[in-house]
Amino acid sequence: MSNSETHSSSVHSGSVQSVDRAVTILEVIARTGLAGVTGIAAELGVHKSTASRIVSTLEARGLVEQDQHRGKYRLGLGILRLAGATTARLDIVQEARPIAKLLAERTGETINVAVLSDGAALYLDQVSGNASVQSHNWVGQRIPLHATSNGKVLLSGLSEAGIRTVLESKLPTYTPHTVTSIPRLLTEVAEVVAAGFSIVIDELEVGLTAVSAPVRNAHGDVIASISASGPGFRFTDEKVGAAKDLLVAAATDISSRFGWREG
Repeated sequence: MSNSETHSSSVHSGSVQSVDRAVTILEVIARTGLAGVTGIAAELGVHKSTASRIVSTLEARGLVEQDQHRGKYRLGLGILRLAGATTARLDIVQEARPIAKLLAERTGETINVAVLSDGAALYLDQVSGNASVQSHNWVGQRIPLHATSNGKVLLSGLSEAGIRTVLESKLPTYTPHTVTSIPRLLTEVAEVVAAGFSIVIDELEVGLTAVSAPVRNAHGDVIASISASGPGFRFTDEKVGAAKDLLVAAATDISSRFGWREG
């Protein structure tokens, strides 16, 4: 191994160790409620200066905060923001799951629930229909926004500036039908806003058809998308039209559970 490779490996190992120690510190504080640097260092088995440096980094990110009277550290508001994001996603899955099951039964196709995450559509939940040919499991995967019906629905909740911010300057091509022009995509997203649903055919995979509708919160913000997808030979125009109506009604039902009222 060359000197540069050895150095790179050493840096990587050190970074992983620092992350592990940071997580351990958060776990210690979560367990004890309050913890001082001396106690944290003892838990980690490191020098006090090392513990202090990591705690300072966590404090700068809002993940821990110092108790002014005791000089010890407790979990910060940054943890609440992270937990809130996770809770919100779990709430979406919990509220959507029974409706998604009913949709899968009525359409026979795969039902997915997705949210916007790091410039992609993150698939949170999936319910398979009763058809013999099923889509593969998308749960936990990040799918391109510009090439999917869920993605276009999620983009419909953003301003034009917001859409340009989350998209790459060059949109990857997946099939001959993929929309790779940002101006054209913006036009399609505007149509989704007007129609209240999105239908995408052959854009991510040739032979894959999907239709989606937006889930909103009490303020009317698009917080998720729910879709039905299946192979084009089975998910015909007629079936897509019927599924669209069911999805829009289902999305409205889920949205109402988050306090949204139409009109």
